[in-house]
Amino acid sequence: MTAPTRRIGSLTVSAIGLGAMPLSFARTPAVPRDQAIRTVHAALEAGVTLIDTADIYAPSWDTMGHNEQLVAEALAAWDGDRSALTVATKGGITRSEGESWGRDGSLDYLRRAVETSLTNLRVDAIDLYYWHRPDRSIRYAEGVEALATLQQEGLIREVGVSNANVEEIDVALEVLGEGGLAAVQNQFSPSYFHTSIEELRHCGQHGAAFVPWSPLGGIGGGASGVGERFPQVARVAEAHGVSPQQVVIAWELSLGEHVIPIPGAGRPASIVDSAAAMTLELTEAEREDLGTILG
Repeated sequence: MTAPTRRIGSLTVSAIGLGAMPLSFARTPAVPRDQAIRTVHAALEAGVTLIDTADIYAPSWDTMGHNEQLVAEALAAWDGDRSALTVATKGGITRSEGESWGRDGSLDYLRRAVETSLTNLRVDAIDLYYWHRPDRSIRYAEGVEALATLQQEGLIREVGVSNANVEEIDVALEVLGEGGLAAVQNQFSPSYFHTSIEELRHCGQHGAAFVPWSPLGGIGGGASGVGERFPQVARVAEAHGVSPQQVVIAWELSLGEHVIPIPGAGRPASIVDSAAAMTLELTEAEREDLGTILG
């Protein structure tokens, strides 16, 4: 299936991506491996060409890289055109024995993280690499400079930052130069937008993609009940005969051509439903109604 596309730097991707985290992390019980593979394949068959992962998405501290390896396995088993696919991953969060979590944005750490991700993903260069979260022990510019170095060395193609505020986005823009910051990945949904809407707009003004993670509200943020929590969503869903979740994704897409939501999924049916949002046409009145969610 051919889906509508958007741009992330030099990359052309489907208008939504698959957030692969639920396949390895934050789900009880864990998603069975065969189901995880089928979920990735269902996304690809539905026209999704962007897969988002991270090195820390794993069942435990000593299985770091689990999600990246799973994505690589699923892609290797797919018989479609892999040349059109984009895989994004992230690094800079540490996870060690006893589930001790931390941050490290140094060049040495990020280089090791990138090299490990290259092995996990079975690639020579990572399409899109995000600095996962700021390391407050260093200047923000240092972490971005580290990614710029790795990009210059050919280990990553496009640079992104995640969980960044407007000031940090501006630092990244300054360090990387015009067109150098490909994407910003922040949490954004009907239930979580207060600290992200300015970043969404800022990215639009500066040519960077804005990639909402947990765009439906997340497992603990009401994704399953978004229609009950937001009557605007329920009204539009009923009018089109589609799920409330599909309406939310379509609404987020309508916020700008630079917006590329990455809904997570642990079942094939979930990502197939989300993918249908790429072709769901909202009327101007519906967009206005949904826009009242932002106040």
